[in-house]
Amino acid sequence: MALPSTRAFTNSAQALDLIPIANSITSLLQTLNPRIPNPKNLSSSPLNRFSPFLDPDLVTLVITKQSNPHHALFFFNWASNANTEFYTHSFRCYEAITNLLLHHSLFYPAINLLKKSQNLSDFFIAKIIKAYGDKGNLKGAIFWFNQAKAMEKDNYLYSFNSILGVLVKANMINLLRTLFDDVVKEGGFQPDVSSYTILIRGLCKKGMIESAQKVFDEMPCEPNSFTFNTLINGFCKKGDMESASLLFDKMMREVDCLPEVVTYTTLIDGFCRKGEFVEANKFLNEMVKWGCSPNVLTYNAIIYGLCLRGKVDEAKTIVSEMRFNGVKDNAATHLSILKGLCIAGRSAEAIEYFRWMASCNMDLDAKTYIVVVNEYCKLRKIDEAVSLLNGMCGRGISPNVCSFNSLFRTLVELNELDRAILLLLQMPQMGCSPNYVSYCTVVCGLCRTKGRMREAGYLVDDMLRNGIVVDATLYRCLLEGYSESGNEELAMQVFKEMVGKSYVISLESFSVFVKMLCSKGMVVKAENFFEDFCRTYPAVETDSYRKILDEHMQITQGSIREHQGEESNVQSSGALKVISTRKKGNGWVIDEAAVPKVGRLLKWH
Repeated sequence: MALPSTRAFTNSAQALDLIPIANSITSLLQTLNPRIPNPKNLSSSPLNRFSPFLDPDLVTLVITKQSNPHHALFFFNWASNANTEFYTHSFRCYEAITNLLLHHSLFYPAINLLKKSQNLSDFFIAKIIKAYGDKGNLKGAIFWFNQAKAMEKDNYLYSFNSILGVLVKANMINLLRTLFDDVVKEGGFQPDVSSYTILIRGLCKKGMIESAQKVFDEMPCEPNSFTFNTLINGFCKKGDMESASLLFDKMMREVDCLPEVVTYTTLIDGFCRKGEFVEANKFLNEMVKWGCSPNVLTYNAIIYGLCLRGKVDEAKTIVSEMRFNGVKDNAATHLSILKGLCIAGRSAEAIEYFRWMASCNMDLDAKTYIVVVNEYCKLRKIDEAVSLLNGMCGRGISPNVCSFNSLFRTLVELNELDRAILLLLQMPQMGCSPNYVSYCTVVCGLCRTKGRMREAGYLVDDMLRNGIVVDATLYRCLLEGYSESGNEELAMQVFKEMVGKSYVISLESFSVFVKMLCSKGMVVKAENFFEDFCRTYPAVETDSYRKILDEHMQITQGSIREHQGEESNVQSSGALKVISTRKKGNGWVIDEAAVPKVGRLLKWH
């Protein structure tokens, strides 16, 4: 792009149309393509022809147009050293370059630039704190908050508010309250309305609405619209619409912070979620009366509330109304309709509606697909559900693990275990890793099916390799599966591991386990496992377990008497050669001296 002639402009660079110049600079930066913060072997001299046009507005515009932060920093450094006696960077220039560098997690270049230019102030440290918080680096955020306290003494309000926001995002509400109270006690400066609003937001997020109300009532500064909206939202999320309405009435009496679209939308959403559509409609009419136009979020709140209760036809009427009023519907609007059709049991309509959404090239996300996958699963249309998941991959959308888990449940219910195993192993290639529920659903299905325990063992190995631990539910399935299949070695290993991890063993699982042991003549083992169980779970009522064990031992003893008389020799795979038993009280006592000790390292399969 050709540059405009400098003779065409007045002496004030602000009179220029900056966009063509910014575009030319951007094109040149893309050609130069600096790839590190300070490239030593790349000359910036091609930029010198832009020196006559240097102006803080131009520099800010160029920086904000860059998607590559290295390009922006290269240009910024050139402008800092340009041979012109009339140009220096403004505050907005430093703010623009700092924002871009921090957005790309280039902390060192940003901090180094601010230090060299002596602009490392409370304002910019607050941005550094937020950037660390956005990356989940709480330690870095707290470090820079302490730096602000040390550098700025009693003037670090920006950094204070920034660390408060980071703590709210990290759900560290107790630390938030402690830090807030400490600053108030120190008395170096007074928290402002933003500080109190952030504190109220954190308390509401934690569900501590009464504490939030107390802070609101006692704050020494006047609340603004953000403060009111934050607390109203807290009441609505809790379902306390009466308190939300009372706070709205108080807001209406304020001169400087009257309700606006966010306020009304929050209240409408709260009433709709409770099914109180008359009240919601009252606030909708009131906001229009006061000249506050509903936006797409307002209408979506009503549509979502109606669809939540299956009132899809009424929701469609609202869609027509919003279009008539000049408000464009979006993907969220139609996702609510789609969910509503499913809730109303209109599965066929839901699937057709989804196809219509896809034909309109709507921005469909994984949440939309999972709704339809679930419907296909309800209808037992497995092929269609799998095809839809493949279609997601084709459109560059990573399937949600919940979509797969719905399929696994259905496949297990239909006893299509081979397909379930294949799909489980294919998940990583489809852009989604299986989670605990994925493995547990398939493995437990295999455990309940005769002759499939070897495959269950393979999947458990795969699960452990992927860092997913076996919990009590899966242990229970494995214990019952190995017991039902007669694999006493692996069943005993699972039992021992469950006891070692203090996982409570259900009566049903215990019954299946000891039945298997007794049927193999391993009554001594059964008795020993029961004793281990009693020692590990002293608080568990063991009488029921004792009764189950006695019943299975009596059945075994009856079988022994029937075939071999009062005292018999029982052989069991060479492990137990002879067991002597005698009646004592209500149970049976085993002559353990007749039982050889067996020890063996067991594997899953």
